[in-house]
Amino acid sequence: MSLHVCPCGSGLAYTQCCRPFHAGKAAPTAEALMRSRYSAYVLADAAYLHRSWHSSTRSSKKSLVQSKGLHWEKLEIIHTEAGQSEDQTGFVEFIAYFSEDGQAQHLHERSRFVREKGRWVYLDALPTTPLGKSEANT
Repeated sequence: MSLHVCPCGSGLAYTQCCRPFHAGKAAPTAEALMRSRYSAYVLADAAYLHRSWHSSTRSSKKSLVQSKGLHWEKLEIIHTEAGQSEDQTGFVEFIAYFSEDGQAQHLHERSRFVREKGRWVYLDALPTTPLGKSEANT
């Protein structure tokens, strides 16, 4: 698939943004990993989603295959906390807009990322309140 603009919403070309991570380069930050995972959902790259998920919580590759009626539309990053090159843990709160079988929906999540074998990986999702603040912070 040829893409000019990266699906993650960075405004960069896909080849200069998420493509290197999909090809095996380690994401430098938790947010970069989050964006690359969103792009992988857009591109239906289940293998990358599986590789970038922590070994203790990851889903099976088969469960990551998406329905044909699912269309990812936009990623909005709400807030990031830690997750830089010197950190071991990071959090990214986001809203992912999508439609499934023509019905508009969104996923609002606060994702937790950790390092596994020196690379950022997705660990799990923490609950969010309707205002978008993590229940862990209230």
